Order: sequence, then C-alpha cells, then structure tokens
Amino acid sequence: MSRVAKSPIKLPAGVDIKQAGQQLVVKGSKGELKLVLSPLVSVEIAAGVAQVKPVTESQDAWAMAGTFRALISNMVKGVSTGFERKLELVGVGYRAQAKGKVLSLSLGFSHPVEYQLPEGVTAETPSQTEIMLRSSDKQLLGQVAANVRSFRPPEPYKGKGVRYSDEKVLRKEAKKK
Repeated sequence: MSRVAKSPIKLPAGVDIKQAGQQLVVKGSKGELKLVLSPLVSVEIAAGVAQVKPVTESQDAWAMAGTFRALISNMVKGVSTGFERKLELVGVGYRAQAKGKVLSLSLGFSHPVEYQLPEGVTAETPSQTEIMLRSSDKQLLGQVAANVRSFRPPEPYKGKGVRYSDEKVLRKEAKKK
C-alpha cells in the first residue's frame, strides 16, 4: 500500500485544478500543464486540497495512486514556483551562449553545437561556463538537461565535459608506465 498516495496535495493561492473525465489540467502563474489519469486512479478536489485515491484496493492501484500523486504534486509546484536546473561546462574553451530559443555550445568539436530548446523551457547563461534551464514541467526540464549533458558527458580522467552543478565526477588515476 502506497504511503505517498495517502498524503494530500495542498494547492497554493493562484493554482487551479480542473478535471474533465480522465484529463487533469493544472493552471497557475507559470503556465498550464495537462495530465491523463490512469483508470486505476481518481482525484478528489475540495477546499484547496487534492487527494489521489485508488479506484480498487489492489496493489497495482495503490502503486499508481502514489505515482500520480507525485506527478500532480510536481505539476502544482511547477505552475506556482517553477523548476530550474543548473549545468556547468568544465574544460578549456568550453563555452555556452543562449540566443533566444537556441542554446549555442562550444564543446571542443570542430563546429558549435546548436540545441533548439523545446516549448516551455528557457535558458540563460549567467557566465560562459554556466547554463541555467527553467521550466514549469519537471519531466521536460530533466530531459532537456540530459540532452544537453549528452553532447559531452564528463570524462573520468580530467573531468572535462558538461555536468550538473550538484554532480560529483569520480576521477580515475592515469595509467602508469
């Protein structure tokens, strides 16, 4: 039985949830997110609190209720405060520049890498070696950050590459003669 599903989701001021059949729409100051609910789960909305409950008392239904409670909680947090992910570029000559909806990366290749940001994600570069990604959709933000990191993941010998700001890179000792 999922303990996560049992805790209610508090809706902050300015966040509105509407349910039409299995479609759930969450609106807030940062945007609007949609989610299609599983047939094993129902959502009750009352007095600024949303409660996710399983339709049946099966183990699968409780597991789905916990999953959807976490997804809805992330949607509520996203449309009210938003999410951000910081990336760092480590390496000589590695630079990043945000040009509107395009992120231009110089990562030691013979050509610059131009990454088109999807709708709903914004990027800014406080310095040439830092990238700050922001979005109201946590799932999309994580995927975009992973895509940018995949252009040049950190290597274990010198630690060069694109890494998350909180990532610890395990360094290997160089080979000896």
